[in-house]
Amino acid sequence: MTKEAYMERSAAGPSQGGWKTFLTIWAGQLVSLLGSGLSGFALGLWVLSRSGSVTKFALIALCTLAPRILLSPLAGAVADRWDRRSTMLASELGAALVTGWMALMLMAGRLTPGGIYLAMSAISVCSAFQWPAWAASITLLVPKDQFARASGMVQIAQGLAQTLAPVMAGIMLQARPGIVGILWIDFSSYIFAAIILLLVRIPRPPVVSEVVPKPQSLLRDIAYGWTYLVSRPGLIGLVLMVSACNFVLGIIMILVAPLVLSFASPQVLGTVMTCAGVGMFVGSAIMAASGGPRRRVRGMVAFLALGGAALLGAALPPSPVLIAGGAFIFLLSVPVASGCMQAILQSKVDPAVQGRVFAFTGMAVAAAMPVAYLVSGPLADHFFEPWFAAGGLLANSAGRWIGVGPGRGVAALFVLSGLLLIAITAAAYLQPRVRELETELPDVIPDAQEAAPRIPWEVASEAVR
Repeated sequence: MTKEAYMERSAAGPSQGGWKTFLTIWAGQLVSLLGSGLSGFALGLWVLSRSGSVTKFALIALCTLAPRILLSPLAGAVADRWDRRSTMLASELGAALVTGWMALMLMAGRLTPGGIYLAMSAISVCSAFQWPAWAASITLLVPKDQFARASGMVQIAQGLAQTLAPVMAGIMLQARPGIVGILWIDFSSYIFAAIILLLVRIPRPPVVSEVVPKPQSLLRDIAYGWTYLVSRPGLIGLVLMVSACNFVLGIIMILVAPLVLSFASPQVLGTVMTCAGVGMFVGSAIMAASGGPRRRVRGMVAFLALGGAALLGAALPPSPVLIAGGAFIFLLSVPVASGCMQAILQSKVDPAVQGRVFAFTGMAVAAAMPVAYLVSGPLADHFFEPWFAAGGLLANSAGRWIGVGPGRGVAALFVLSGLLLIAITAAAYLQPRVRELETELPDVIPDAQEAAPRIPWEVASEAVR
């Protein structure tokens, strides 16, 4: 398909049910995320309560991400070669089968932490194929000028899951059938998302750029995704900055539970996690309602620096209110930065190769998470907690500022992570290729696509005025 033909199609494509299809799939993904949030929170507490080890607790998150990262290049190539709806459908059904297996094993009294690690790894494989297919499909369903808002909607789903899942899981764990019921709810959520996918159609991607080669061998298709990305230095710099954010996010997500539980109850932890989820929801709502900052790179830097500054509050005396407030601000910054990056990629990467490029960018960003999971537990258990214990190495120096006793070493890691995030975002913004990315790299999606209808709440807003 020529670029001219694509421009004709893009002017009509999103206007013929594209937003409706997007919102239909989004609703299924929201339910699936809620189910996964319930089971993830419950399984994490189950392992932590039985082992008392932050390292074993962190291994669940590692198993959730590592296979997805390793398989991302392959999954991206598959998303560009195969039908994207079928890829997503197979992923949902595979995750449902694994979750059902965990529920059956738990009912039989045979579920072990090792079994959980294995199951979460299998679900991660399914997620590896689902994500690039879903992300690349958004470009085909939503008009160009609404990419940031669509990303905000995706982040809203994640924020709602982050907000509701901890509270719901905390309540359900105290009732019958407890964690078994949570796993069956998660199983049902995957089935619901699969049924939703059977009701919609996702168009095949056209080729906008003449430099995109025709499909070759799977290995060459994978390699081309990497070549496409590295030939654009501004995009690489942007990805590295967001990877740093993800590294800090990984540390915080692992250590927030031990930090709160060092001075409060599991119920308080659930409330703190809910506040963090509310922050993610608010940040996502900002993107969905406004489209985010006009200068997306500057907006990313500003919000990431704000999130880093929020982590410095962990140095203050232990307080659920302070921790919840810091988590709220930090998680608010994440969807804004993520939405801006996604909108930049969707505008500047050819739709025919977005599966591959999104897979590589996702791999680079997500790879920071398991590194954070691997180092945060041992750092807290073997270094920072002993250093900030009574009589510890740093008790009489940094301990006078951060405090001494259980959980203060984890608090020191929070502070260090905040300072690291501020430094990295400042360094990235000083790079001209990153700072001027939006003007130096031309958009690939033609402007004709902007003529497509706006999202429903914009039309309603104008009607009111």
